[in-house]
Amino acid sequence: MMGFINRLLAHDDAGKLLLRMTIGGLMLFHGMSKLLTGASGIKVMLASYGLPEYIAYGTILGEVVAPIFIILGILTRPSALLVAFTMFIAWLMVGLDKTFLLDRTGAWAIESIVYFFVGSIALALMGAGKFSIMKNANWR
Repeated sequence: MMGFINRLLAHDDAGKLLLRMTIGGLMLFHGMSKLLTGASGIKVMLASYGLPEYIAYGTILGEVVAPIFIILGILTRPSALLVAFTMFIAWLMVGLDKTFLLDRTGAWAIESIVYFFVGSIALALMGAGKFSIMKNANWR
């Protein structure tokens, strides 16, 4: 019975596509928010740490460009690493003091940051799989 179930569900490339759509698609919502409302909030945070405000535009790469590439299966590994790096910086800027806290509903306060970070690392390790707009595997 388990052999049948394992064979039935053995679709690694479909699983990679699902993970790409989830990580890329949900991260893209964060990026679209910044495109629509601007990066002023991030600029203020960066300035409070003594960092140059122009770094805020790097979030466009990590939350818009990289997720689109991930969804399409273009340069998935480096794009996933960029999203992971973006989440690491997000943790340092807004999550560090919440690392050992729960939110109002009992969830880990940095759950979203960790989800995107770990999911992106998993994508970086696995790659895009065969369901990509890129025919050349080197560009997936």
